[in-house]
Amino acid sequence: MKKSLLALAAGSFILGAAEFVMMGILPQAAAATNVDIPTAGHYISSYALGVCVGTLMLVFGRKVPPKKLIILFMAIAFIGNLLSAFAINAPMLLITRFIAGLPHGAFFGTATFVAKTLAEPGKEAQSVSMMVAGQTIANMLGVPAGTLLAEFVSWRLTFGILAAWAVMTIILVALWVPFVAPVKDTGVKGQFKFLAKPGPWFIIAAIFTGNAGVFCWWSYVSPWLQKTGGWASALVPAFMMLAGFGMVIGGLAGGWTADHWRHAGTAALGQTISCLGLLMVLVVPGNHATTTMLTFWIAFGLFFVNSPQLLLMAEAGQGGGELIAGAAAQVAFNFGNAVGSAVGGMTLNAFAMDYKFTGLAGLPLSILGVALLAIYSHHYETDTDAIHRLRPVEV
Repeated sequence: MKKSLLALAAGSFILGAAEFVMMGILPQAAAATNVDIPTAGHYISSYALGVCVGTLMLVFGRKVPPKKLIILFMAIAFIGNLLSAFAINAPMLLITRFIAGLPHGAFFGTATFVAKTLAEPGKEAQSVSMMVAGQTIANMLGVPAGTLLAEFVSWRLTFGILAAWAVMTIILVALWVPFVAPVKDTGVKGQFKFLAKPGPWFIIAAIFTGNAGVFCWWSYVSPWLQKTGGWASALVPAFMMLAGFGMVIGGLAGGWTADHWRHAGTAALGQTISCLGLLMVLVVPGNHATTTMLTFWIAFGLFFVNSPQLLLMAEAGQGGGELIAGAAAQVAFNFGNAVGSAVGGMTLNAFAMDYKFTGLAGLPLSILGVALLAIYSHHYETDTDAIHRLRPVEV
């Protein structure tokens, strides 16, 4: 892996860990701040809302070289996670999680542009998937480690380590990421010009609905494993690692597939995998075997869609809107997370905390995501386009 991509992956690692670790430490954070589990789900939503608001930084930073923007985003991540480590009550943790989420979408929009710019011709999706690999590795290693710390030491230490990681990333980016010229300055309105077309809205809506569906279940994966699967809380970190492994494999598989086939078609395939997983959460009896299989299955599908969707948006924003378009994908992703977490919490309250019904809540949203991607692929990705992206593979 190029050093530049490794530095970008370090950035996606901290943001991925900061976003997803709350699912693993939710019971401890809820107990420490004196709220119940559904209410603690708002800590997930608060981060996601920070992602949406933070994207506005790109509107005013369009003339700034991407490298400097990434360093700024890591500085904000440092502040947000450090303050989270010292949160003394629920309102403070909600605010600090919001701050920690501010750089997320802006970072991924900028890093997607840099990774695509530095990629070899024909390997853009794989380059983006290498950058996103930091986020998936965070789920395989960082989130389980944070969950272990919460179980045996303190959930606050998890956020302290993430703050230190942000400082390290600033150093790596300064040393290893080369200068990349800012995107074409088309003014404030020009950055959003791509949204005048219907195509990007199909992608944004698909990302939102697909993630909302999965996060109805994923937001409560820790108590689901314990209540439905019968696993001890001490084993939850191992399942976070299993899910992270599924995300790593799914992310790399999705990037490779997108470089050889339709981008939206690839994303639709990944979302279909998640759909089937949510259906099984609802109908398959919960036990050790099924919860193990579904943890890997849904995590694989969740990140299989990531790089093709990011690349679709970056392509849609060409001509000055690349950063905003890439960030819009993350906004849709995290807004979906926030809505999914809220819907999942309401479903748990409505069905007497029966965690299998989180699959029922998420399934219609996830199916809608598949439909939107399929429609987009049918209308905007012709057979000729797909054939042109195919390359010979030596066997």
